[in-house]
Amino acid sequence: MNTHTEENYLKAIYNLSRVKGEANVNELSKQLDIKMPTVNSMMKKLAEKGFIIHESYKPVRLTSKGEKEAALIIRKHRLTEMFLVEKMGFGWDEVHNIAEQIEHVQSPDFFAKMDQLLGYPKIDPHGSPIPDKNGKMEWVEYHKLNECKAGDIVNFKAVTHSSDDFLKFLNSRELLLGTTIKILSIEAFDGTMTIEYNKRKHEILSQLVCERILVAPIKK
Repeated sequence: MNTHTEENYLKAIYNLSRVKGEANVNELSKQLDIKMPTVNSMMKKLAEKGFIIHESYKPVRLTSKGEKEAALIIRKHRLTEMFLVEKMGFGWDEVHNIAEQIEHVQSPDFFAKMDQLLGYPKIDPHGSPIPDKNGKMEWVEYHKLNECKAGDIVNFKAVTHSSDDFLKFLNSRELLLGTTIKILSIEAFDGTMTIEYNKRKHEILSQLVCERILVAPIKK
């Protein structure tokens, strides 16, 4: 059985590898806010367990065993978030910290029942894919909103960051998953975007916000 700390490392390596294409010890140290010697010690331990391949001055790589283990931790986290939203009435901005605790529960039957009660969802409340019971994840490639151009009509599918502050910002703008967005104009200087959706006819979003919103095009 792995410790909570080991699971957090595996999840961090998985996510960094997905976002940046690779994970290194320095990035792990920054993301987890843990000193380098401690991170290096953990890399040795995870390598001994067969979860990673760690060579000096090279990125950390998950083995197939490590990738499956990390994906199953992410599965528990995302199923929990979905359960909290769908069955318990929590907002999508309230569930991350609770799921961080529940993801370490060592009971496959518990999460299998949760999956069943939810109707076997494919995505979590933030639009991220939920791995299946074998750790397989179905990725759908979306575009960042800031990659679109004026005149495009798109559907809001997911977020790249699920921090509470960002989700509360979206709530305050009534900008939720599934919303159809029309891009009216883009400021050349700083990428500020003017959009239209629902009853909001002239909403302005910064480039930072647009970078964190994932969308799919809607055919005109």
